[in-house]
Amino acid sequence: MTNPALRQQVINIYKELLNLGKEYPLGYQYFQTRLHNAFASQAGLQDEEKIKKAIERAEYVKKEVEALYYLKRYRALRQRYR
Repeated sequence: MTNPALRQQVINIYKELLNLGKEYPLGYQYFQTRLHNAFASQAGLQDEEKIKKAIERAEYVKKEVEALYYLKRYRALRQRYR
């Protein structure tokens, strides 16, 4: 990777996703392994446009995982106050 700013973005999104994985329903180890494999499969990217698209996809996944957590919390609260 030639652009250090892009490299830092990739590292930051990886760390954010790892942090989100701590509460993953199937367990942290499952999430961490899948995340590592997903990032490792894209490690050879050199084109900046492709790297930016991969970062956008990672941001989308991050939002989806957050939505999963919010839905889980909502269902738990709803269940408690029935």
